[in-house]
Amino acid sequence: MADTRVTSWLSAPSLLRTLVSHLRLAGRLLREPVVPLLAKAFPVMAAVYAISPLDFVPDVLPVLGQLDDLGVILIVLQIFLNLCPARAVDFHRAALAQGRKYCEMPSAGEIIDAEFRREGPIR
Repeated sequence: MADTRVTSWLSAPSLLRTLVSHLRLAGRLLREPVVPLLAKAFPVMAAVYAISPLDFVPDVLPVLGQLDDLGVILIVLQIFLNLCPARAVDFHRAALAQGRKYCEMPSAGEIIDAEFRREGPIR
């Protein structure tokens, strides 16, 4: 039984790493023009909830109040990532993994692979 408690407390850094990586990814996706405006409203609402004095569990309770805010933020960030286009999420996840600075995702229609042939006499 004691071993289970130690294991659950050891996963706390993993939760913190997940939160930080989700926040970094969400920050990039909020600037991405491909992401719908409705989806961008979710992280904004989570931030408003976190700073709002109205909570599901009051912040007066020492630990539960902060865990409530953290849980809502994690859930809303996951919903936001699910609402974003998969191609944009994959592009920005790869960019974060490679340490690249933010740049907009290139659209699929920017490169046209074509061959030009002119029929008839040249004038």
